[in-house]
Amino acid sequence: ETHAQNTLLRLVLCSMGKFLKAGRVVLVLNGRYAGKKAVIVKNHDDGDSRRQYGHALVAGIARYPLKVTRRMGTKRLAKRSRIKPFVKVYNYNHLMPTRYSVDVSIDKTIVNKDVFSEPSKKRKATREVKVKFEERYKTGKNRWFFQKLRF
Repeated sequence: ETHAQNTLLRLVLCSMGKFLKAGRVVLVLNGRYAGKKAVIVKNHDDGDSRRQYGHALVAGIARYPLKVTRRMGTKRLAKRSRIKPFVKVYNYNHLMPTRYSVDVSIDKTIVNKDVFSEPSKKRKATREVKVKFEERYKTGKNRWFFQKLRF
């Protein structure tokens, strides 16, 4: 390849822009939560000292809410609207971005990369995500995000 081709390639790659930003809905491709939907909480494009590759802290749905109908009572409705979340750091190679984004205001002081050092912090972070996701689910917005991926 010539110098001109290299320069052109670099220009094209730079002008593409970063689309893996906070709030973007991604699909997890590998591991325990493969096929599940998640939202990027914080992205690290250039990596850091521990993970020297592009990665992101994501909050996702491990168990989706069940279908509800008009006939169901309040108690049953509440039980079926429960969400089981997960919080995890993923390599960009194991995430597939979608065209959707969800503007869930997850508290970054509670949900960050430090939570993985202590189980109690991780439980607190997961609880925070659960509350925010269930809140958003009850508003009826971002319907697609809260549905199981069918493929």
